[in-house]
Amino acid sequence: MAPSGGTPIRVLLADDQPLLRTGFKMVLGAETDLNIVGEAGNGAEAVDLARRLLPDVVLMDIRMPRLDGVAATRQIIEAKLPVRVLILTTFDLDEYVVGALRAGASGFLAKDVPAEDLVAAIRTVAAGEAVVAPRILKRLLDRFALVLPDPSAQPPRGLDALTEREREVLVQLARGLSNAEIARELSVSETTVKTHVGHVLTKLGLRDRVQAVVLAYETGLVRPGR
Repeated sequence: MAPSGGTPIRVLLADDQPLLRTGFKMVLGAETDLNIVGEAGNGAEAVDLARRLLPDVVLMDIRMPRLDGVAATRQIIEAKLPVRVLILTTFDLDEYVVGALRAGASGFLAKDVPAEDLVAAIRTVAAGEAVVAPRILKRLLDRFALVLPDPSAQPPRGLDALTEREREVLVQLARGLSNAEIARELSVSETTVKTHVGHVLTKLGLRDRVQAVVLAYETGLVRPGR
């Protein structure tokens, strides 16, 4: 399940705890399609190694010295590197996840995630998809959207460019429905839904459906708890 042509997925580990990095290396090293290309002990080092090594995926701890995971993610994304970031967090730090997703992360996992889920998530992110299931993200936003508004958020210029159907798809997506569920809800084919989702991401300048869900909440298109 490597990105292309059977080439192993290149992974950069970024965590300030050597013991955790060792644990990740043991788990990922057992997979033939994953190749750990570097380790970073702080956020600044993670950004530097991401620039030099160009890994497919950075497994990024959200709390690190010198530069935290959110700021490091933002620098990687703003540099337009062909690198995707998978954030690691703990359950008591969920509020940081919204900031990480705004910064351009492709998703997040809890640090105590089962090994098989970690491996699957890295493969998913390397394939260009978001690792956070919309339903999980919805629960997160239901909890934090009211206490973590984005004071600088402005209605995106592309929102008015969405067709009525594209807006409907965005709303359903933000409510946690999969493509198949949206297709049933709107009485269209799943292929049609995929096309609409692609148009939504393109028009709004978003990387993936996770950011689309965040945007739908931040702009008030979908309200928490509804």
